Amino acid sequence: MTPDPLPARTRIKICGMTREQDVDVAVAAGVDAVGFVMYAASPRAVTAERAARLAARLPPFVTPVLLFVNETAERTLATLAAVPGAIAQFHGDESAAACEESSGQGRYRYLRAARIPLGVAGAGFDLVNYASDFSHAQAILLDAHVDGYGGGGKAFDWSLLPHAVDAHLVLSGGLTPANVGDGIRALRARCKTLSVDVSSGVEASKGIKDAVKIREFVAAVRAADASS
Repeated sequence: MTPDPLPARTRIKICGMTREQDVDVAVAAGVDAVGFVMYAASPRAVTAERAARLAARLPPFVTPVLLFVNETAERTLATLAAVPGAIAQFHGDESAAACEESSGQGRYRYLRAARIPLGVAGAGFDLVNYASDFSHAQAILLDAHVDGYGGGGKAFDWSLLPHAVDAHLVLSGGLTPANVGDGIRALRARCKTLSVDVSSGVEASKGIKDAVKIREFVAAVRAADASS
């Protein structure tokens, strides 16, 4: 007999961490990655030194992710080197060549953010071609295209995405404990694997996470996995 397939497991990243207690709550809740914003204009920004101290609290198999926006390759590589085990998330206007340079030509893994327009304009975003252009990225992170870069709390229209994308996808943008299950069910079958990334949806205020919301978010993801 062919064994039954294992249920899908959606991996979880919580981004915009600034405090020790928030990192600890996320780890205890069972997340797979925590994100630190290295973009100085963001209200959630931390320094490389601060990110390194916070990341040092992580146990094995929980990955620190450093979010960069149009940063120089020199500074990106120095920051990645300062946070052992970190991967990069390029969230600005970086070209494929710039991502390769800033990741040390394969020395560090990276995610590439795709900023999906809100509303019906989202149908015009060619995600299949985008994923092909950034084929060296470990995954393509889907976020809503809002003013600034990330953390806007806006969700794009998931139904407008292609039905088959040959890439690992990370769903982000406006996720909350209330809607993350719907997002997982809408996109899981459209890609190699699906992960989720939340920031504002589990916050008390910008950069300050809410422990109850973190636990509710993780529980909602696990419930969606169990029902798939």
